[in-house]
Amino acid sequence: MSKAADPQDFNLWSIAIPAFGPSLLFGIGEGAILPVIPLSARDMGSSLAGAALVVSLIGIGSLVSNIPASIITAKFGERLGMLGASALSLVAMLICVFCHNLWAFGAGVFLIGVASAVFHLARQSYLTEAVPPLMRARAMSTLGGVGRIGLFAGPFIGALLIHLVGLPGAYWVAAVAVTAAGVVAWWLPDLVNADGAAPAGPKVTVVSLLATHRKVFLTVGIGVLLVSSVRSSRQVVVPLWADNLGLNPAVTSLIYGLSGAIDMLVFYPAGKVMDKKGRIAVAVPSMVLMGVSLLLMPLTTGAFSLLLVALLIGFGNGIGSGLIMTLGADYSPRNGRAQFLGIWRFMADAGGSSGPAILAGLTAAVTLPFGIAATGLLGLGAAAMLGYSIPRNRPVSR
Repeated sequence: MSKAADPQDFNLWSIAIPAFGPSLLFGIGEGAILPVIPLSARDMGSSLAGAALVVSLIGIGSLVSNIPASIITAKFGERLGMLGASALSLVAMLICVFCHNLWAFGAGVFLIGVASAVFHLARQSYLTEAVPPLMRARAMSTLGGVGRIGLFAGPFIGALLIHLVGLPGAYWVAAVAVTAAGVVAWWLPDLVNADGAAPAGPKVTVVSLLATHRKVFLTVGIGVLLVSSVRSSRQVVVPLWADNLGLNPAVTSLIYGLSGAIDMLVFYPAGKVMDKKGRIAVAVPSMVLMGVSLLLMPLTTGAFSLLLVALLIGFGNGIGSGLIMTLGADYSPRNGRAQFLGIWRFMADAGGSSGPAILAGLTAAVTLPFGIAATGLLGLGAAAMLGYSIPRNRPVSR
């Protein structure tokens, strides 16, 4: 049994493999299957709209499971939460491989989202306990960055096996990856308080946490919701605008990939800045950069100008790696931490789900440039909300 970290003798790299390894592997699994889920649905006879709905089941599964996942993590602990999530994800992958009915396949995809919610909640809760507050942002940024690396590498690994055995190969890659994530998580040291006792104080519930921390949820929490909305929209606007400009798919993929590469390169320096200069030093610039980039995108006229804007978006998103998790960890109380983080992740996922929907609605009602520009304004709104809220709700180091 391991105690929570002492800032004087803590070394982040001492927990690198058990803490970040499962996230890398889980990210590889998710990355391997995300591009092929709509293709699998189409092979089972789904329409284009139906295939898009099947893909959305991952997000829906995660959204509705965040708060139940927090209760599970609070009851059984972070380590068992990650183990259970890996097992559930493995079952879901096998359903996707062996069930050729569209409804069963959809159920498997939904379970992947459920498992993802439990896994991500448990790993965030674990790091919040394991890492001292003075190094928290670096830990959370690394956690987010490692997950992005996995999502980036997953499609390439999946493509290799798809070439050999067809679409099921991607799910087998994911099955192996999530199983390995569970094996690595098995070696995570359990965390206890210094005295080995449960946190002091009355028993907390989701309702009591909502009431006690309503000011945080209505200020920083709204900012987090807007951040997630802009982040999820950015994944859609680049390919949509590239198509609007008449760029071929290969060029579009290259632009998207280079934007993602910039995104992955800056996560650790950003975390260090947050630890040294404060959360606001990264939160506001990140969202200002993304907001301005999205406002500039409708002004681009070709591949080069779109690439410059996409790189700026990637940089803005990259320096915000781990921001939402760091803020959630900062404001989470020692007693009821898992439940608080469940609410926090629910708000973030709600924003992530609403972003593309808002973009689609504005595009259908007005035009694509108007929808992209409106998303940019959401980014500036997120910067304003976080800039206003964070200094006035300074978290206590817990």
